[in-house]
Amino acid sequence: MNIWRYLQSIAVSKCIAAILFAFHPGRDADRVTLGSCTGWVRHMGRFSETRTYEFTLDAQLSKGNAEVRLLDAKKEPLMKLNQQSSAGKIDLDAKNRYYLHWEFKSATGKCELRW
Repeated sequence: MNIWRYLQSIAVSKCIAAILFAFHPGRDADRVTLGSCTGWVRHMGRFSETRTYEFTLDAQLSKGNAEVRLLDAKKEPLMKLNQQSSAGKIDLDAKNRYYLHWEFKSATGKCELRW
Protein backbone atom coordinates (compact mmCIF):
# COMPACT_ATOMS: atom_id res chain seq x y z
CA MET A 1 0.00 0.00 0.00
CA ASN A 2 1.22 3.48 -0.87
CA ILE A 3 2.33 5.35 2.30
CA TRP A 4 0.74 8.60 1.03
CA ARG A 5 -2.67 6.93 0.89
CA TYR A 6 -2.20 5.64 4.43
CA LEU A 7 -1.27 9.10 5.71
CA GLN A 8 -4.32 10.63 4.05
CA SER A 9 -6.59 8.09 5.71
CA ILE A 10 -5.61 9.18 9.21
CA ALA A 11 -6.52 12.88 8.84
CA VAL A 12 -9.20 13.15 11.51
CA SER A 13 -11.42 16.01 12.68
CA LYS A 14 -13.80 15.72 15.62
CA CYS A 15 -16.15 17.48 17.99
CA ILE A 16 -16.74 15.17 20.96
CA ALA A 17 -18.02 15.44 24.52
CA ALA A 18 -17.43 12.13 26.29
CA ILE A 19 -16.32 10.41 29.45
CA LEU A 20 -14.52 7.88 27.25
CA PHE A 21 -13.72 8.08 23.54
CA ALA A 22 -11.20 5.83 21.77
CA PHE A 23 -11.21 5.94 17.95
CA HIS A 24 -9.06 3.54 15.91
CA PRO A 25 -9.29 4.02 12.11
CA GLY A 26 -7.85 1.16 10.07
CA ARG A 27 -7.24 -0.14 6.56
CA ASP A 28 -10.34 -2.35 6.47
CA ALA A 29 -12.24 -1.32 9.62
CA ASP A 30 -12.81 1.53 12.08
CA ARG A 31 -13.25 0.72 15.77
CA VAL A 32 -14.70 2.98 18.45
CA THR A 33 -15.09 2.57 22.22
CA LEU A 34 -17.48 5.04 23.85
CA GLY A 35 -18.59 6.13 27.28
CA SER A 36 -21.47 8.60 27.38
CA CYS A 37 -20.38 10.13 24.06
CA THR A 38 -22.12 12.84 22.06
CA GLY A 39 -20.59 14.42 18.97
CA TRP A 40 -18.93 13.47 15.69
CA VAL A 41 -15.66 12.37 14.17
CA ARG A 42 -14.76 12.44 10.45
CA HIS A 43 -11.76 11.11 8.60
CA MET A 44 -10.74 11.25 4.98
CA GLY A 45 -9.23 8.43 3.01
CA ARG A 46 -8.98 6.62 -0.28
CA PHE A 47 -9.88 3.03 -0.89
CA SER A 48 -7.08 0.85 -2.25
CA GLU A 49 -8.93 -0.43 -5.31
CA THR A 50 -11.89 0.41 -7.52
CA ARG A 51 -14.62 -2.13 -6.76
CA THR A 52 -17.87 -2.74 -4.91
CA TYR A 53 -17.37 -2.43 -1.16
CA GLU A 54 -19.71 -3.91 1.42
CA PHE A 55 -19.92 -1.92 4.65
CA THR A 56 -21.18 -3.47 7.89
CA LEU A 57 -21.77 -1.52 11.11
CA ASP A 58 -21.66 -3.59 14.30
CA ALA A 59 -22.96 -1.27 17.04
CA GLN A 60 -22.87 -2.93 20.46
CA LEU A 61 -24.31 -0.06 22.48
CA SER A 62 -25.80 -0.30 25.97
CA LYS A 63 -27.44 3.10 25.42
CA GLY A 64 -27.64 5.88 22.86
CA ASN A 65 -27.23 5.86 19.09
CA ALA A 66 -24.44 5.75 16.54
CA GLU A 67 -24.58 6.51 12.82
CA VAL A 68 -21.95 6.41 10.08
CA ARG A 69 -22.22 8.26 6.78
CA LEU A 70 -19.97 7.72 3.77
CA LEU A 71 -19.43 11.05 2.01
CA ASP A 72 -17.91 11.86 -1.37
CA ALA A 73 -15.08 14.38 -1.92
CA LYS A 74 -17.61 17.26 -1.84
CA LYS A 75 -18.95 15.86 1.47
CA GLU A 76 -22.24 14.83 -0.11
CA PRO A 77 -23.79 11.69 1.47
CA LEU A 78 -23.46 8.40 -0.41
CA MET A 79 -24.55 5.92 2.28
CA LYS A 80 -25.89 5.99 5.85
CA LEU A 81 -25.59 3.11 8.34
CA ASN A 82 -27.05 2.83 11.84
CA GLN A 83 -28.45 0.19 14.20
CA GLN A 84 -31.64 -0.20 12.10
CA SER A 85 -29.84 -0.29 8.73
CA SER A 86 -26.43 -1.80 9.43
CA ALA A 87 -25.16 -2.94 6.01
CA GLY A 88 -24.82 -1.59 2.50
CA LYS A 89 -22.92 -2.02 -0.77
CA ILE A 90 -21.49 0.72 -2.95
CA ASP A 91 -19.12 1.06 -5.92
CA LEU A 92 -16.09 3.20 -5.03
CA ASP A 93 -13.27 4.53 -7.21
CA ALA A 94 -9.68 4.28 -5.90
CA LYS A 95 -8.86 7.62 -7.58
CA ASN A 96 -11.39 9.54 -5.44
CA ARG A 97 -11.24 10.51 -1.81
CA TYR A 98 -14.06 9.76 0.60
CA TYR A 99 -14.98 10.68 4.16
CA LEU A 100 -16.37 8.48 6.92
CA HIS A 101 -18.44 10.64 9.27
CA TRP A 102 -19.39 9.05 12.61
CA GLU A 103 -22.08 10.66 14.76
CA PHE A 104 -22.91 9.70 18.35
CA LYS A 105 -25.83 10.65 20.60
CA SER A 106 -25.36 9.74 24.29
CA ALA A 107 -23.68 6.51 23.15
CA THR A 108 -22.04 3.99 25.45
CA GLY A 109 -20.47 0.76 24.19
CA LYS A 110 -18.44 -0.32 21.17
CA CYS A 111 -18.85 0.08 17.42
CA GLU A 112 -17.03 -1.39 14.47
CA LEU A 113 -17.41 -0.51 10.80
CA ARG A 114 -15.94 -3.12 8.44
CA TRP A 115 -15.51 -2.99 4.67
